[in-house]
Amino acid sequence: MTARSARFALAVACMAVIVSLAASMPTARLLKPGDAAGRFCTPTMRLKGGCGFLGVYGSVLEPLSLRFKMMKLARLMRHRGPDGGGIHIIESKNTAQRHHSIAHERLAIVGVVNDPKDVADVQISDPTGDHSKLHTLTGNQPLFNHKGTKSLSINGEIYNYKDIKKMLKDKTPWKTASDCESVIHLYEEMGHECAKHLDGDFAFAILDEENDEIYAARDPVGVASMYVGYAADGGVWFGSEMKCLLPECDKVEQFPPGHYWSSKPRQFTRYYFPDWNDAAKATAALDLPKLKDDFERAVDKRLMTDVPYGVLLSGGLDSSLVASVVVKMCKAQNRPMPATFSIGLVGSPDLTNARKVAAQLGTDHHEFHFTVQEGIDAVQDVIYHLETYDVTTIRAGTPMFILARKIKALGVKMVISGEGADEEFGGYLYFHKAPSGKELHEECVRKFHDLHKFDCLRANKATMAWGVEARVPFLDKDFLDTAMFLDGKYKMINKGEKTQFIEKWAVREAFNCDGSDGTPYLPQEVLFRQKEQFSDGVGYDWIDGLKEHCARVVDDYMFSIRAERFPHNTPGTKEGYYARMIFEQLFPSKTAAETVPGGPSVACSTAKAVEWDEAWKKAYEAGSMLDQSGRAVDGVHDSATKCF
Repeated sequence: MTARSARFALAVACMAVIVSLAASMPTARLLKPGDAAGRFCTPTMRLKGGCGFLGVYGSVLEPLSLRFKMMKLARLMRHRGPDGGGIHIIESKNTAQRHHSIAHERLAIVGVVNDPKDVADVQISDPTGDHSKLHTLTGNQPLFNHKGTKSLSINGEIYNYKDIKKMLKDKTPWKTASDCESVIHLYEEMGHECAKHLDGDFAFAILDEENDEIYAARDPVGVASMYVGYAADGGVWFGSEMKCLLPECDKVEQFPPGHYWSSKPRQFTRYYFPDWNDAAKATAALDLPKLKDDFERAVDKRLMTDVPYGVLLSGGLDSSLVASVVVKMCKAQNRPMPATFSIGLVGSPDLTNARKVAAQLGTDHHEFHFTVQEGIDAVQDVIYHLETYDVTTIRAGTPMFILARKIKALGVKMVISGEGADEEFGGYLYFHKAPSGKELHEECVRKFHDLHKFDCLRANKATMAWGVEARVPFLDKDFLDTAMFLDGKYKMINKGEKTQFIEKWAVREAFNCDGSDGTPYLPQEVLFRQKEQFSDGVGYDWIDGLKEHCARVVDDYMFSIRAERFPHNTPGTKEGYYARMIFEQLFPSKTAAETVPGGPSVACSTAKAVEWDEAWKKAYEAGSMLDQSGRAVDGVHDSATKCF
């Protein structure tokens, strides 16, 4: 047999294997009308989605060079939006030889596939062509106002877009079916007041050609990732990820949540300042029915999708409640049922409890395992995508990153997750040490304002690394008010008492009942399961194995000179040194390191809460690094092998 024949035979054999594998894989079935058990969608589904955006105001590059630059930088976040993209450039009216631009990488989740209007427009422009195989997708960005003088690039979901459409004075039909188009028309009528009227998770930039202005804003919590950078040529850059800005900017920082930035007057303005920031105003009485109803409304908003979707089900309270509410809502409204997804080491407590929940709810459940070595191997990619060296974020982000890859492989683009409840209701185990309801509330406020640096950052980037969007109903703007106006005394933990005997008791008790379908929301042993941090719940061996690996890689001499190598946020453990070492290799600039917070912490606490426990305080003052695992809270953490 000749070499050419051998190669041909090998190719035929490979094709046979591929065909065989494809035949054995489950196929996506089309959703039939009224089929509440189906979770796959028809070819005429509505799409939009979480994406990646990039913007610059005042670049000295001429248009062609700027277009190439935008393409190059946007490519660094194409994982966030593999379904399409676009670039728009305008010339500055007020500053000679300056240009502004926005770019977009799109993950399609809402918009219209094969919209008849689009097809008709093509037939008009090309009446003799054969368009029988044409496929169109509306909602590609940038999005424009009706006059074409303002353009928008956005990552996010606007849940009140229908209400916005009703309140707009201009009733001209929209050009797309995207909820995000509401933003550009709202800005047209309300200008800088636009952001405060939005209910959703978003990060965006608007180019206003008429006024030679850029307007950028981020949602109140920071669910959507966003950075701002300052270039040597005076240009100001905005983007979904830091890595897109670093090549151009001398200084990069996180865009503060609840703020907008305008080139007029070239500064940040806070638009979100809830009264519950002040503990004196957080005095609401405990109202369990209202808490339950408001959370269900928050979940309902986030079912705005027609693509295959699911729920991240860790087996802990928060994700289990999300899954239960989603399932009961889908059954009652005849909506497509979600799949549920969990991950852990073999035999981990999370997997055990996730199975119980999925069995009771009757979901199409997918359980995935990973090994400690697989987690260690993924850490470098996790740090690259999460853009952090925070130990806790990496510990929890690694299994989430691995899970998101597997979810995308199943064809799922959107998941609903349980982040935020611990910050709102004092759910971390260190809250057992809170000396008073007032101090507990103040710690919840501090934790809330740091969410964009930790849990929101993890949830957004670990999933978007694979083009999967995570939605978080606990961080709904309206539900936030319900949770945060609640008097802190109702969040205190009174172990051994009949009420408030466990962290987040109010949330648990609100759902300690049957749903509209006559079945309990959750099994009792899950509803009253003690808080287990995700990085612990996937299996204690994960953290222990990672620490052992770091101890082998970082020798004692390396660790002894850590302050010389890392003078900013000097790592206090070999695990921290290991993460920092990888981060510096990937992002070797001082400004990148400064985007990551530091300071003393125990079991995810802020520095202030370390003062609640004398042993923690003395340990930190003596130079001992406190651990972030929930197991570090002595006398509080129970073995996860025993249930309620």
